[in-house]
Amino acid sequence: MKIAVLEAPHRFSLVDESVPTVAPDQVLVRAAACGVCSADLHPWEHDAGGYPRRLGHEVSGVVERVGEAVTTLKPGDPVAAWVTGRGYAEFVAVDADACLPAGDVPLDLALAEPLACAVNAVELADVRLGDDVVLIGAGFMGNLVQKLIGLRGPRHLIVADTRPDALVRAAAMGATRTVDVTSESLRDVVQELTEGRGADVSFEATGVQAALTTLGEVTRMSGKTVIVGYHQDGNRELPLGYWNWMAFQIVNAHFRDVTTIMRGMRVGMRLLTSGRLSLEGLVSHRFPLTEIDQAFTTAIEKPPGFVKATVCMDGAAG
Repeated sequence: MKIAVLEAPHRFSLVDESVPTVAPDQVLVRAAACGVCSADLHPWEHDAGGYPRRLGHEVSGVVERVGEAVTTLKPGDPVAAWVTGRGYAEFVAVDADACLPAGDVPLDLALAEPLACAVNAVELADVRLGDDVVLIGAGFMGNLVQKLIGLRGPRHLIVADTRPDALVRAAAMGATRTVDVTSESLRDVVQELTEGRGADVSFEATGVQAALTTLGEVTRMSGKTVIVGYHQDGNRELPLGYWNWMAFQIVNAHFRDVTTIMRGMRVGMRLLTSGRLSLEGLVSHRFPLTEIDQAFTTAIEKPPGFVKATVCMDGAAG
C-alpha cells in the first residue's frame, strides 16, 4: 500500500509499506479521505525535528477486515475514525472503539475528530438559550463551532473575520451579524447589539494574537472567553490585570483525554448521521494522495473560497 511520509519541511514522499495487520480489537479501514488538520501544518511548514513522520488523524473509510474480538463492526461498514498518525495512507489499522458508523454521510465529510473538538468546546462553554455570542474566526473550525452554537439558540451570534468570502459563508450559516474587522470595530458592533453589556460568551477560533486581544474587549463582566484556536507558534500576551478585573471565565477548549475526545466524536457523528448537522460545503479543496504537498500548501495559503483541505485516497479528489 502507499503511505505519505513527511521526510522534511515541505516534503512528503510516497512509500510502499505492507498493509497493516490488525490486533484482535482492531479493524482495518480502507481509507477514503484524511483531513488536513492545523496541528499537522506546523511540522510540515517548520523544521520540527524527528523526521521522518507519518501524519494524519482525521480518517474516514470503509471497514475492510475486523479483528477476532470485534463484534460492533463488519466488513463494508462506512466509518469515521480517529487515529494518532499514519492517516495519509491507503489502509489504516484502527481500534474498533475509535471507529464510528458514518451512515449515509459522504465519507469526505465524515470529519469526526475535528467535529469532536468543536462539540467539546461548545459544551464546555455551556452556551445557553438567548445568550449573546461572539465568534472570532470563520474558518473551518469556526464554522463547526458556529453550527453547533446555532443549535443552542443564541439571541445574537456575531461572527468576525478578515476575509469577505468567509463572512458571506458565516451569514449563510445563520450568523445574525458579521463583522469585517479590517473595516469595522467589532467592539462597537457588540456594544450596540448587547445594549452596552458585551457578549455572554466569546470564542476565538484563529490561533493568532489579535483575536485573543479582541476577545477581552467584547466580553461582558463575568462572561466567558473561550480559546478554540491552536496557538503553536510562540507565546501570547494578555492584559491579565484587565481580565482579572473583568472576572472572565477563561475556557481552554483543547482536550487530550481520550474519553472526552471519543464522547465528542460520538455526539458529533450522531448529529451528522441524523441530519441535525451538515458539513456540506465545508470541504472546499480535495487532493489525491499523490498531491499531498499541494494540499498542505493550500491549507497554509488559504486562497479565496478556502475552508478545508482533505486528501482523498479513493480517487474522489477534484
